Amino acid sequence: MHDGKTYIVTGVASGIGAETARILKESGATIIGVDRNETNAVDQFYKADLGDPSSIDALVEMLPSGVDGLANIAGLPPTMPAKTVLKVNLYGLQRLTLGCLPKFADGASIVNLASLAGFGWANSLPQIKETLDLSLGDNLDGFCDEQGLSADTSGRSYFLSKEALIVWTMANRWTWRDRGITMNCVSPGPVDTPILGDFLKTLGTRAEEDMKVMDRPGTPQDVAPVVAFALSEHAKWFRGANLTADGGMSNHILSNIHKF
Repeated sequence: MHDGKTYIVTGVASGIGAETARILKESGATIIGVDRNETNAVDQFYKADLGDPSSIDALVEMLPSGVDGLANIAGLPPTMPAKTVLKVNLYGLQRLTLGCLPKFADGASIVNLASLAGFGWANSLPQIKETLDLSLGDNLDGFCDEQGLSADTSGRSYFLSKEALIVWTMANRWTWRDRGITMNCVSPGPVDTPILGDFLKTLGTRAEEDMKVMDRPGTPQDVAPVVAFALSEHAKWFRGANLTADGGMSNHILSNIHKF
């Protein structure tokens, strides 16, 4: 499926990123890994801080041309400061993606790792629009203060980052279709990775109730194949889609909302 392809995978040192890289390599792809922590499990590795504009720009300069896809998997949990969460989970992801466009081969695929946390995006459109009006170089301290995110302890910054990412992905469903470049996102439910504890700590009883409903949390092995599919030629008719790899949790929420 991926024989002869070259993909960039961020967050490659652990969790879903590491498993995605492994699957793609086993399928014949060359993997360019990006992370703050080093790994020797990829063909090329670049250390970068995806919350730092200069680090992202330097990374883009070093990347080769002719890349067949980008898996934006790196992300921070809701226990981190609001500005930092938005920088890495949304604005840094956007800057890297847009910066990589000249490096992409025609027909490339972009896959953004969103989350079940972005499920309620339609209820937050005014805030999402304000969020998407900004970029990594803007005054995010002021924005977070104005939005009440700086002092928030409920994880709202994380939810907002994923809601905005889903909307940004949908908004760009056809942006690069003259080059055959597609962008979709994958939204996992709770996944058993090193940051699962951060989610449970921040979200408290809300997360505990979700976990009771589910038979088990997901694993990187549940999610990575979906990312790999979304990067492949088999997914080229998906444009701006949000693939929910969540053990049925989003449909459970919808069923409760609509009482069926």
